[in-house]
Amino acid sequence: MRIALDQAHNAWLVGEVPVGAVILRAGQVIATGYNRPITEHDPTAHAEIVALRHAAILLGNYRLPECELYVTLEPCAMCAMALLHARFKRVVFGAADPKTGAAGSVIDLFAQPRLNHHTQVQGGLMAEACSAVLRDFFAERREQYRQRRTLPSVDGEATLPDSDASLIPAGEALELPPANDSP
Repeated sequence: MRIALDQAHNAWLVGEVPVGAVILRAGQVIATGYNRPITEHDPTAHAEIVALRHAAILLGNYRLPECELYVTLEPCAMCAMALLHARFKRVVFGAADPKTGAAGSVIDLFAQPRLNHHTQVQGGLMAEACSAVLRDFFAERREQYRQRRTLPSVDGEATLPDSDASLIPAGEALELPPANDSP
């Protein structure tokens, strides 16, 4: 989990939600990953999926039945199903996710008896450290947002900016660029 936490810090450094993952086989690190949906412009680029893609390429197989995944945050439904399809032996997560967790917090996809594969799941490993990274990241983001929202005026009192564009969070576009019709 310490390697997954290092990966989470990498995500933080590039402005992503700090979630990290590491895949092991027989106790040996096969692949790592961290959240990249913003930087990769890919909604599927969660830490688990990034690591899973690397491991599958390195091992030359989309099925990874002898592998274990350690991730700092409880997998969402997309990641849980990808891990089930890849036939992971075990998934260990740190912090529970009460909003989108698919390993017991909101739903437990790993425990669905009708699915053809069942993965062992363990939650709460280094939960406080994993939660703290997320809590600190979002506290920093809220403070940055507050600072952008209030600008000092000439008389020293804080004022809101005139432009609504400054209230749009980083990474979001106001409009799409014009389409280029040339081939």
